[in-house]
Amino acid sequence: MGRKRTAVEATNGKHEQPVLLVLRALKLGDLLVAVPALRALRRAYPEHRLLYAAQDWLEDALELVGGYDLLPTHGLDVPIPIEAGKVDIAVNLHGSGPESEARLAAVRPRTVVGHRTPERPGPAWLEEIHERERWTRLLQWHGIEAEPDDFRLLPPAVPSPCPGATVLHVGAAYGSRLWPEDRFAEVARALSADGHRVVFTGSSAERPRALDVARLAGLPESQVLAGRLRLAEFMAAIAESRLVVSADTGAAHLASAYSRPSVVLFGPAPAEVWGPPPGPHIVLTDAQVRRGDTFAATPDPALLAVSVEDVMAAVGQLRLT
Repeated sequence: MGRKRTAVEATNGKHEQPVLLVLRALKLGDLLVAVPALRALRRAYPEHRLLYAAQDWLEDALELVGGYDLLPTHGLDVPIPIEAGKVDIAVNLHGSGPESEARLAAVRPRTVVGHRTPERPGPAWLEEIHERERWTRLLQWHGIEAEPDDFRLLPPAVPSPCPGATVLHVGAAYGSRLWPEDRFAEVARALSADGHRVVFTGSSAERPRALDVARLAGLPESQVLAGRLRLAEFMAAIAESRLVVSADTGAAHLASAYSRPSVVLFGPAPAEVWGPPPGPHIVLTDAQVRRGDTFAATPDPALLAVSVEDVMAAVGQLRLT
């Protein structure tokens, strides 16, 4: 058999299908809140080849949405790697600013689905709206049926490395979302005493933090999975977990996508905009003290306001079996 073509190769030169390109060159949580819109586009354009322009490490997650090929695109600092004129429909799920609009304009699509710009009609951009609703509202304005609660993922492609475990996702993209290590450790110690098999997840860069949390909790290094799992394995671990505790939206949205009970800690971002979809979860935060600086190096006061006792009370409210 010949080598499988990449998304770039398959769309440069002669192509047999019309191409629909979605731009959302962001992270895992951003992909997961866009799932309802992505599923709606798949239903609306069954004859199109569907491409999702985002960072290449998201490929395992995109496979669980179904129907899309990844077009590796590292943010908006590089051109979208597709020959100009090959895209039939371009959908801007990245934002509404001049950078994302310019990247899409450069590929010369025949049609653009996006928010209102001086050159193009569309819905007005709203600030205080949940991300799932933002993108389904965009499609609805353009005549595409979309439901914000259509957020489920396909079953994981690989088995869980820790079926039935309680997952403490101790990492986050920014310091503003890092709940203190000693508090995670107290939660881990209390859950372990209650019979939970606790594992710690995070990226390779977050492994030292996860090791510190495990050490503070008095738990062995073997329970630290941070930096040891591929994305597909991490998603499977969430999908088959007993409980998830996280201050990271990616892990939180995964838990809801697979109907796993979760306790979600929110800091700089409002849960009304970035919270997980309906499901067995409890959100903990204190909006009254929120600083709201996503890129701050230190935890947001709204996150620090959440205590160990708050988390354990929330676990009790979930009535785990």
